[in-house]
Amino acid sequence: MRTALKSATDSGRWLRIGDVSKQSGVGIEALRFYEKQGLLNHATRTQSGYRLYGAEVLERLEFIKRAQVLGFSLAEIAHIIKEKEAGKSPCFEVREIVRSRLQELDERMKEMRRYRKELAAALVEWDEAKEMEGEVCGLIEGTAISHGLPKRTKLEKKTSQSKR
Repeated sequence: MRTALKSATDSGRWLRIGDVSKQSGVGIEALRFYEKQGLLNHATRTQSGYRLYGAEVLERLEFIKRAQVLGFSLAEIAHIIKEKEAGKSPCFEVREIVRSRLQELDERMKEMRRYRKELAAALVEWDEAKEMEGEVCGLIEGTAISHGLPKRTKLEKKTSQSKR
């Protein structure tokens, strides 16, 4: 086994974890994490315990990076890899994940547009008011804005009003 590893290393088929890190731009700790999470196959070990990876690990890391740029989580990427390794095509699931992600983005963008309108309206009011007395800043305290605030129940509103 040792001579097979040595000859494989000499021919350039095996890479130490530091070499993989340098060539891929992925940190050593991330590589170890990816291995634990099943994103990478377990590395071969030398007698002294060094991890050795086949050159194909660079292609796998490129796939992982590409999938991350497309918005896939590491858990989703691991699932896609497992599906492929089980002999199944993950393409249907990939399309469904992206379809769902697009719906989420559409909702967030809609929410952000609503938030922008509220914020712009608040600024118009503040420009007119100039200054307002308050506990900290009357401009903020007096603003009626629904975005991002937890909905108060009728009981909370009554309690708040009775404290005044």
